[in-house]
Amino acid sequence: MTAGTPASPFPVAPAGLSRRAQRFVEVDGIRVARQCIQRHRDTWLGRGIPAAEIDRAAAFQDRWGGIALPPAPAYEGGPRVLDAGCPEGSAREGWSFPAGSCRVSMAYRFMIGPEGAFGIDAYRWTPLHAGTDGWVESLALAAHAGRWAQTITKITGTAVESLDLDGYEPVPEVQGLTDTWWRGKDSLIALYRSEAVGLDAPRCLEAHVYGGLDEWGLHGG
Repeated sequence: MTAGTPASPFPVAPAGLSRRAQRFVEVDGIRVARQCIQRHRDTWLGRGIPAAEIDRAAAFQDRWGGIALPPAPAYEGGPRVLDAGCPEGSAREGWSFPAGSCRVSMAYRFMIGPEGAFGIDAYRWTPLHAGTDGWVESLALAAHAGRWAQTITKITGTAVESLDLDGYEPVPEVQGLTDTWWRGKDSLIALYRSEAVGLDAPRCLEAHVYGGLDEWGLHGG
């Protein structure tokens, strides 16, 4: 790309995603202008932020920065645009950095944790997925399942704990930690636990059950 040429609004999916997530990013996502993390390097180094943490934020920005995806079915839609911010923390507590601003006013922020997990920082740090790829895979799977399911049932509060997952297997590509996806013979279940954990609020437990799926609906690539 030559200097002064505007970036294409069509994102290219980073390598390593499932075909389903690749399609989701490239068909449903858009790319907007992204900030250059490296231009803040000297300022952040002067604040005592380790160079390795600045490099980690820059690597996130290179992979995901400026990609706007459709809203998530939970967490009031998730970040509006994936966009790294200034690292914060300490050697004792570990370092994190923002993953993008919220779509609405929230009681927490979306962050990338010390080990690279994608999560929320509320009263406590709560990782949703082991990496940002997992978050994007979860968005893609929700969009796919919602398009092909014959029924969608939402369960909230403590009733979520009574869900019977016997016969279901975890969906590995979402890299689930506090939040997980489960695949059965004709249905998918998304468990959203992170608000309940991070805010110490069991009423925030939520599950979405996508029923009546055929083989394509269960996998979609």
